[in-house]
Amino acid sequence: MPFPPASRSFLFRATAAAVLAVAAAGAQAQVRVSDAWLRASVPQQKATGGFLQLQSSVDSRLVGARSPVATTVEIHEMSHEGGVMKMRAVPALDLPAGKTVALAPGSFHLMFFDLRQPLSAGDTVPITLEFEDRDGKRTTQEVQAAVRPLNAAAPQPAGQGAHDPAGHSGGHSH
Repeated sequence: MPFPPASRSFLFRATAAAVLAVAAAGAQAQVRVSDAWLRASVPQQKATGGFLQLQSSVDSRLVGARSPVATTVEIHEMSHEGGVMKMRAVPALDLPAGKTVALAPGSFHLMFFDLRQPLSAGDTVPITLEFEDRDGKRTTQEVQAAVRPLNAAAPQPAGQGAHDPAGHSGGHSH
C-alpha cells in the first residue's frame, strides 16, 4: 500500500536527516584523539603547552584549536637551529591517513596563550580541535584533556618512542 503524499514527504525528510547525521558522525570519527593533556601552570603564568596523539583514517590536517581556558590556542613546532631550540606557530599540521602523529614536548604541540586561570594537576580542560580533509571540508571535535604536573613528560608507548613528523628529538619542555 503506497504512503499518502504527506507521509512520503515526512519519510523522505526523516531519511535525509538520518543520512546526514550518519555522515556527520563519520566525519567526526575520521580522527582518533588519545592521551590529551596540558602542562599545569603556576599563578601569573600566561601560557602552557598541550599534547595529544592524533590518528586520522584519511589524509587530513589539524588546522586549529580553541579552549575556554585560554584566549588563543596555536599549533606550534619546536626545532633545533644552530644548537638552539626554537618554537614557532604553524598554520596546520598534516595528518597522513593511518599514521599516528604525536603532539609532544619538544616537538609539535598546542600552545595555550593568555590563560584565564592557573591550571592545576588533576583539572580537566575542554579543547575543540578543528580538522580539514583533503577536500577542504572542516570539522570540529571536542576532547577533554587532563592537566598533569609541571614536570610531566610525554608518556612513551611500550617499546617505542613518540612519532615526530618533523624528525625532531623529544624531551624538551616549555
